[in-house]
Amino acid sequence: MKYEPGDSFFDEMYTADGRVRPHYQGLEQYIDLLGVPEFQRRHGMLDLAFRNQGITFTVYGDSKGTERTFPFDPVPRIIPASEWAHVEAGLTQRVGALNHFLNDIYGDAQILNDGVIPSELVYTSAHFRREVHGVMPPGKLYTHIVGTDLIRDEKGEYLVLEDNLRSPSGVSYLLSNRDAMRRIYPRMFEGQGVRSVQHYATSLLSLLQSVSPRDNGTVVVLTPGMYNSAYFEHAYLAQQMGVELVEGRDLFVDGGRVWMRTTGGRQQVDVIYRRIDDDFIDPLAFRRDSALGVSGLIEVYRQGRVAIANAVGTGVADDKAVYAYVPDMIRYYLNEDPILNNVPTFLGTDPDHLEHIVANAASMVIKAVGEAGGYGMLIGPSATEEEVAEFVAKVRANPRDFIGQPVVGLSRHPTFYPDSGNFEGAHIDLRPYILCGKDEVTIVPGGLTRVALRRGSLVVNSSQGGGSKDTWVLDHDGPVAPQGLSQIMHGDLQGQSQTQFQGGFGTVPIDLPVPDDVVLEVMPEPEVTPAGETQETQADENTQRQSQGQTGGSSQSQAQKSYQQELEKNELEGEN
Repeated sequence: MKYEPGDSFFDEMYTADGRVRPHYQGLEQYIDLLGVPEFQRRHGMLDLAFRNQGITFTVYGDSKGTERTFPFDPVPRIIPASEWAHVEAGLTQRVGALNHFLNDIYGDAQILNDGVIPSELVYTSAHFRREVHGVMPPGKLYTHIVGTDLIRDEKGEYLVLEDNLRSPSGVSYLLSNRDAMRRIYPRMFEGQGVRSVQHYATSLLSLLQSVSPRDNGTVVVLTPGMYNSAYFEHAYLAQQMGVELVEGRDLFVDGGRVWMRTTGGRQQVDVIYRRIDDDFIDPLAFRRDSALGVSGLIEVYRQGRVAIANAVGTGVADDKAVYAYVPDMIRYYLNEDPILNNVPTFLGTDPDHLEHIVANAASMVIKAVGEAGGYGMLIGPSATEEEVAEFVAKVRANPRDFIGQPVVGLSRHPTFYPDSGNFEGAHIDLRPYILCGKDEVTIVPGGLTRVALRRGSLVVNSSQGGGSKDTWVLDHDGPVAPQGLSQIMHGDLQGQSQTQFQGGFGTVPIDLPVPDDVVLEVMPEPEVTPAGETQETQADENTQRQSQGQTGGSSQSQAQKSYQQELEKNELEGEN
């Protein structure tokens, strides 16, 4: 694998002297044995696969069109077990403190009374909702689903860049990435000890059901509609959980309860996983001109007859100025030191901080506190003098709306660029997804690794030219050197002549449920038992294979189906 790690940034895969890190050794060996031409061929199959599945996102106001496939790089980001344990502990601590904070400020506000956080900062936040002050959500849970953005600095330390608590997006791409990688590069996973992510939808549904006001309550996903940038994700999660995807017009309030219109009559709704901002969720409580929400929903919520995830009002903890005080929240509520540190942050509301921001704007990152997706941001070193001056004028005019941070050299990762056919370093971040239940916190092992595909860029957001990678969390620290990898790869490459290119995936068996540690073959060949697979699982799969073989006397080739054919069948049946 030809690659130059450089020495200006922390490289995830290689040390500064060019040695591969232990937990990446198996991946490097796989890529070397596969070869760049074959790696590139399969890269093209990935793009076609995403197109066929409709894995897209929307960019508003782009002359090239709004809907596009989500860019994906097939070189996975790998996190060893001990490193992940540190991240997991830090995230669990952080979301616990944030939930305490939200319960506090919508109640007695002790943290404000004690002067730990300025009251003005909270009450002037655009996302503080007085309409739900005093409302206790089921289980005292405000933060059901959290996506916290992490970066690694030049020394390799994990830092929290921001918290996303309103309706964090991207988990559908995490799950789709893993599924595509297991099909296009099946042998890459062989013996690596990669932890599964496929339980996310099941865990999410269990969490949502646990906050229902009624036993066996009805859960729905509330979407703004098909023109929303994350509509693919809304539909995907609803389908994976087996619940209804609804728009505001599908719901109504009657008799102090929320109902859903169905072909069989109305049905009571108990839990709403909303993907709509507070402003638009109820025109009687917030924006009067909203056509996306449900009139009267907040009153039913106040009465405790419907649960909303995430709870209304969580956005105040998304505020980038409030973010600066999360370490203080951890000390105040948990009496612990933060496990994960923040990026150093300067607040426009502090006169001394403001002067520092203005004086050093050309060498800092300045962010609007209420923006997301890479918008409303100045990266000083990449801006012109005119752009810096214009942004500084905005900061001086409304200092509450801005924070400043030093430019952090995000870690880099080998990334394949088809235009050059080379592996080059690209900056990355990580968004793990945290499910916060009444009694436990569940964190998907890994998360969405976003990558700045524009050469030299530090902006990883998809709307700004970024893409994503599959993220592996291992059940060990490495090194990994799968036994017989060269023989496995030899068989893999020999079988390519038997592979038919159909819709990007080739011919694969799709009839059986496939956990992460089971390899999906791209061609027929003797089975390889993945590490960690139980005899019971093998027996179950063998029984299913036998029953398939007995049905109609089908041959092996007839029992296998094109993945693309299955996708087309699902579309005809109205599935996602």
